[in-house]
Amino acid sequence: MEYLENDLQVLTEKRRFSQRKIKCLMLQLLEGVKYLHYNWIIHRDLKTSNLLINEKCELKIADFGLARRTQSGPPLKPYTQEVVTLWYRSPELLMGMKKYSNAIDMWSIGCIMAELLTNKPIFDGKSEIDQINKIFGILGTLDEKIWPGFTKLCGLNKVKFVNKKHNYSLRKRFPSISFTDVVLSNSGIDLLNKFLTYDPNKRITAEAALKHAWFRE
Repeated sequence: MEYLENDLQVLTEKRRFSQRKIKCLMLQLLEGVKYLHYNWIIHRDLKTSNLLINEKCELKIADFGLARRTQSGPPLKPYTQEVVTLWYRSPELLMGMKKYSNAIDMWSIGCIMAELLTNKPIFDGKSEIDQINKIFGILGTLDEKIWPGFTKLCGLNKVKFVNKKHNYSLRKRFPSISFTDVVLSNSGIDLLNKFLTYDPNKRITAEAALKHAWFRE
């Protein structure tokens, strides 16, 4: 296999990327994930340490130890929910959903995008319960209107609901104008919201994300 000098986690610890460079990396990641999903493969462990970078800033997706081939259409088959490193794990996995789709990879991509912008994980929980609460603390409280049918998931006994407005804190974390914090345009926050959408059926796909207006600003 070819040699690549760095992984993305190491680089984010050493430097702050410009949004131009972040867009370049995100486009490459989305192209790779689009190819995987087109071939009915879920990676199931996307994170910055599994994204390798060479000296030309070419990004390669690595570590397919948890990847699975899925069937080419519904109904979904049950799989183990003990996948994806905790900080990048989607709400449906945290709440015990076994019949999940490639939308779990798209949630991980949203976490990676936020990490590239701030140089630190957006949800750094110490346990599954803590992870859910950190997600709720930023993205707001879940209800049936936001995610129809979520109350039927078996993992809800782990959740301590917080009373926060939906998506209010995400914009506070990435303001549109600031002299001290990382800024993100309205288009950028829209894309991040579409990655970090609670309902996996409404979460953006890799193909749709590649066409998003943020990459054309």
